[in-house]
Amino acid sequence: MYYGNYDPNRNEDQNNLSGNPIESQDFHVHTDPWEVSEGGVPQPPKKKRKAGAARIVALSLCCALVGGIVGGGGVWFVTERLGSNTTIYEGTHEPVNVDTTSVKSGEAMTASQIYANYVDACVGITTELVDTNTYGFPVQGAAAGSGFVISSDGYIVTNYHVIKGATSIKVAFVDGTSYDATLVGGEADNDVAVLKIDATGLHAVTLGDSDSLVVGEAVYTIGNPLGELTWSLTDGLVSAKDRTVTTSEGETMNMLQTNTAINSGNSGGPLFNAYGEVVGITSAKLSSSGSSSEASIEGLGFAIPINDVKGMITDIIEHGYVTGKPNVGILMTDVSSAATQYGVPAGAYVEAVLDGSCAQKGGLQQGDIICAVDGTEITSIDELKAAVKECKAGDNVTFTIYRDGSKQDLTLTLDEDNQDRQDALSDLQDELNQQRQQAVQEQQSGSGSSGGSYFNWPFGFGY
Repeated sequence: MYYGNYDPNRNEDQNNLSGNPIESQDFHVHTDPWEVSEGGVPQPPKKKRKAGAARIVALSLCCALVGGIVGGGGVWFVTERLGSNTTIYEGTHEPVNVDTTSVKSGEAMTASQIYANYVDACVGITTELVDTNTYGFPVQGAAAGSGFVISSDGYIVTNYHVIKGATSIKVAFVDGTSYDATLVGGEADNDVAVLKIDATGLHAVTLGDSDSLVVGEAVYTIGNPLGELTWSLTDGLVSAKDRTVTTSEGETMNMLQTNTAINSGNSGGPLFNAYGEVVGITSAKLSSSGSSSEASIEGLGFAIPINDVKGMITDIIEHGYVTGKPNVGILMTDVSSAATQYGVPAGAYVEAVLDGSCAQKGGLQQGDIICAVDGTEITSIDELKAAVKECKAGDNVTFTIYRDGSKQDLTLTLDEDNQDRQDALSDLQDELNQQRQQAVQEQQSGSGSSGGSYFNWPFGFGY
């Protein structure tokens, strides 16, 4: 057995980890298992340190070699010593170089390349709007969303719900420049809107083919979640296609489902495929009711397929509205469940008819209940909207109505929807609301009746 005599007068670091060789010590071979000190007290044998320093150096070199193999760029060891035993390790590698010059059309890109190439084509949108509180008083508020440049001369696409009711719209770019924007037009049913800013030479996105997407394909979005974390990149996969989703606005839409993180403020942003092409407009996220007893829902985001709205975007730019979209020219609401218990059929109750509309020309009257469209049964205004949505302006459509205890058919030649028609229906809605408020006041004073037993008092819907 080997053991050594240590000289206490030598000043030596027994815990040397720096890789410097420890000075050699004198070792002697003894046959006795115990060494007797000068005081006569037996001491236990000490094991010989076989090239301990060499092992430490070798271990350090092995770790450095392994770190170099695993990390690719190598890991260099001790750079600082704090006290006698504390060591800080710093990694060294070449910085990530995002090469955008090598990107070619039709070739897949990395997430970094997509961001570097298109972040300057993505915008943050801030709006000022006036709303009505629960007491009927107008209040001012603000909303934030996202969008993307679709042409170099300043046309920008976003969601309709981002700019709905806005009194002013501002658009900001990643370089800090901002512009006042005007609303060219919007399509509420498909949640798409086009803005215009006074600028030229802008970097525009490239539109892709959303029909060619497959489940599992990688997708990315750049947006402004929460309206504060501006120009954030998130990624995910196409989780499903052709999802039928009912939005908070009550619109039923065809959507792409993705697990890409989509939050408030992302609405209106672009959904890119791996080739940097816009294949969707991020629009919605499924969430829980907000109850603390329910787990929050993650990874369920939705985007409008770009193929569904390409033609609408072009129409809005060229005409200010979506051409060919049908309009009936009525205000309507659902028949109440209480009325159906007395033999009144379910359907869309006609509250008012717009003068000069196809509804008036076709013979529809206030109080009619629309029960079917071209033979397809209708039990709600959503079903009526869905049926008419399949038609085009100029189509002849047969409406089956319930009037005075019996059903009859009326033929309507559908009008084309446009902003003037929407404004006229809005004015008619305001007039109807005033009549309702007056009726409520009369009812409360005991001088009138509630009326309108067929419909869900007091909400209406223009179409």
